[in-house]
Amino acid sequence: MRKVFVVGITGASGAVYGVRLTRQLLLHDYKVHLIITEAGWQVFKEELDWDTSDRELIMKTKFPAEQGELHYHTLRDFTAPVASGSYRSDAMVIVPCSMGTLSGIAHGASGNLLERTADVMLKEGKKLVLVPRETPLNAIQLENMLRLSQLGARIVPAMPGYYHKPQTMDDVINFVVGKMLDTLDVPHDLFRRWGD
Repeated sequence: MRKVFVVGITGASGAVYGVRLTRQLLLHDYKVHLIITEAGWQVFKEELDWDTSDRELIMKTKFPAEQGELHYHTLRDFTAPVASGSYRSDAMVIVPCSMGTLSGIAHGASGNLLERTADVMLKEGKKLVLVPRETPLNAIQLENMLRLSQLGARIVPAMPGYYHKPQTMDDVINFVVGKMLDTLDVPHDLFRRWGD
């Protein structure tokens, strides 16, 4: 049976990580439910220079699902399957995860589909991976991360390693995405492992 993953992309800097992760999951023939915040769409425009005026076209061209299966949901689509604990999803990754989204999840706000789906993952004991991309961090943000970690979420900061001697920006991005895939138990060859 094909594994099912949920990917959330928020308005924190580092949208390329969420795009690369989604593409990798689709490339490996997984089913992906994608949720993008309004701020996430703005970051696509600012950081990736995408024309986001036609979101349907973006979904077709930037997230090709030639091998996997992609389902896009808006933040207000509470009828989406991932909003329910009865839906069988394997894991969720929010990448990049803004501090506002992290706070909403830590406090059970469920104010939109992204927060609701993260809440479902926690209550169902499913894997929830949060990839914060913020620096420096204040005490509130650290407390929210600690709280979520204690509840079972995995915190995977977007902190690239350099022991594999990255030569390009892609190498740096692939390292961080590879660490997410490791957390999801998804095989990959995005970076050279220590000792290889």
